[in-house]
Amino acid sequence: MATRGKPVRQSVTMPPRLARRVRTLARKQRASTNRVLVDLIEAGIDSKEAEKRKFFELADRLSGASDTEERRSIKQQLAWMTFGE
Repeated sequence: MATRGKPVRQSVTMPPRLARRVRTLARKQRASTNRVLVDLIEAGIDSKEAEKRKFFELADRLSGASDTEERRSIKQQLAWMTFGE
């Protein structure tokens, strides 16, 4: 993790079930719970950014597609990404 500037201390309250999972991951990775939380947050942010890029790539493909079946397929993918259906 590349850090810029001084790290910021942030208090987080989480449900006991989630806290147990984080502690379990930390033990398995031989890392601190703080390190696991930072890694999970970074992975989540990266995942959301990748999902957003994928959405816009599909939207660009849709606007350029002329084949009816391809347009239907892209629309379904966009709907699934947006609504989970």
